Amino acid sequence: MRHQGRVSNWNDDKGFGFVIPNGGGDSAFVHIKAFTRRSRRPVDGDVITYTTTRDARGRLQANAIRFAGEVKPVDDGRAKPGWLGPAFTLLFVALLTGAVYSHELPTNVLLAYAAMSSAAFVAYGLDKSAATAGRQRTPEATLHFLGLFCGWPGALLAQRMFRHKSRKREFQGTFWGTVVVNVGILIWLWSDAGSGMVRNIFDMYG
Repeated sequence: MRHQGRVSNWNDDKGFGFVIPNGGGDSAFVHIKAFTRRSRRPVDGDVITYTTTRDARGRLQANAIRFAGEVKPVDDGRAKPGWLGPAFTLLFVALLTGAVYSHELPTNVLLAYAAMSSAAFVAYGLDKSAATAGRQRTPEATLHFLGLFCGWPGALLAQRMFRHKSRKREFQGTFWGTVVVNVGILIWLWSDAGSGMVRNIFDMYG
């Protein structure tokens, strides 16, 4: 027997939530893998049809889930990832690599971005895994710290590959703020004034 209800308390990071049946009754657990057709990710308020079973502990679970036609889009506070970010990152990496190979910037700058990007990529992957498994999460402040200190190219790649943090508007606002600060500092260090100050500091303590 198929039932109809609305998705409630959906956690997109973990890929699960609940369904409240139309007409009343017990809510059932909903997992993203139980959708027979996944043309999109569910959001709170989606109308779905489903069958039910009980797990080993007797808890009600929804299975063979399908969306019940088109519903009015729900603004769940998430941004839609575009291609402007990846395009900007590719341009940045190309310019940075060119500046290093033309000896306008030291090789250590490129190595710093590569190392921190690798660390950020791993951190995002571990956080995604923890979110799915319900383990302790990596604080968002740590992810932003890695992005600020040259790891944002790897962080952006991880966001797209793991589909993690890429649609949370508040997180994305802070993330791109760290990108602007990081690139701004790099541009200043690249300038005559910035490079001159760095040389003076090294001369003072060298």
